[in-house]
Amino acid sequence: MTKKWARVLLTSLLTAALFTGCSSAPAESKPEEGAQTEAGTNETNGEKVKVSLLVTGSFGDKAFNDSAQTGMKQVAEQLSDKVEVEMIEMGNDKTKFEGSLLDASESDSDIIIVGTWDMKEILEQTAPLFPDKKYIIFDTDVDYAASDLSNVYSMSYKQNEAAFLAGVLAASTTTSDMTYANEEATIGFVGAKDTAAVINDSAVGFIQGAQFINPDIKVLVSYVGSYVDSAKAKELALTQYASGADCVFVAAGPASVGVIEAAAESKKYVIGVDSDQALAYEGSEEAEFIISSAIKGVGTTIFSSIERDLEGNLPYGTYELLGLAENAVGLADNSIYQSVVSEEIRTTVEDAKASLLAGEVSVDTAYGMDEATLKGIISSAQ
Repeated sequence: MTKKWARVLLTSLLTAALFTGCSSAPAESKPEEGAQTEAGTNETNGEKVKVSLLVTGSFGDKAFNDSAQTGMKQVAEQLSDKVEVEMIEMGNDKTKFEGSLLDASESDSDIIIVGTWDMKEILEQTAPLFPDKKYIIFDTDVDYAASDLSNVYSMSYKQNEAAFLAGVLAASTTTSDMTYANEEATIGFVGAKDTAAVINDSAVGFIQGAQFINPDIKVLVSYVGSYVDSAKAKELALTQYASGADCVFVAAGPASVGVIEAAAESKKYVIGVDSDQALAYEGSEEAEFIISSAIKGVGTTIFSSIERDLEGNLPYGTYELLGLAENAVGLADNSIYQSVVSEEIRTTVEDAKASLLAGEVSVDTAYGMDEATLKGIISSAQ
């Protein structure tokens, strides 16, 4: 298959998809500018499995992409005798995503990893063109009924479970005797887009977790309208802190840095998202206000997926939803959490986690939820 033919066919397929209402989202090529390669030790490249990670945006986001990068570094370090790793930043220009995936597909990569709904449709159109390649997509599923995607493994996360625990933590923190807590039973949530099910899933989990502790708690809810507008995220968080919230949970990807800055300026608490964000700010003033993070184990699941592939156990052609039971989500338990959050509150969080795992407590998901139900959950905490 030539590069020209593949690109023409894929462009035609994607163009046709636009007119049929589909959902959004060459010869060996050199890595794009910004690519990072981490080879193993003594074996030749031909004897190794080459794994390429392509991320939308860039590394250094202190959240989602950094978690993916950590997983790939773990692959490079622990599986270096079997695997060669390549990491490519695709930037924020969506028009380049298709070309980047084609480049990787036409290179000597054996397994290509992409993530999020931005890559969903592009992967659905690309993977059938390269049946000898293997693809992994995280944080979304693909439509296996639409075409032959037997070479695609998709996985996403029960972020509502991690968010539930974040709600338990926030509701236990407010009105407590912790240094920066106040007497108002008010907390906050700052999300990226109100149209994104993945963000609303966190909102639902957070509210229900908070209400599990205090049915009368007030949860201020704001949306940035973007994953990258950290200035807007900061403005929204400052407003919430000024309105009485003493702990805000942020689910806004790279824009979350604005909420963390607002927490430090307001001297109030924040719960981060995706990765252990306190570690990203280690040694800085901001770190002491990040009492935990609702972790989405992108890096952990990338590493385990590659391990399973090498063992012949990764179920390509299927979708898996991973949560607490699979150790794919949870709350960050670091030195700040241990020192700033009281033992009593930490025990409350652990008890809530045990109840979730035992099926004694359930949390709703925003996936498939109608708008009226979602608004009802949000308004119940106003």
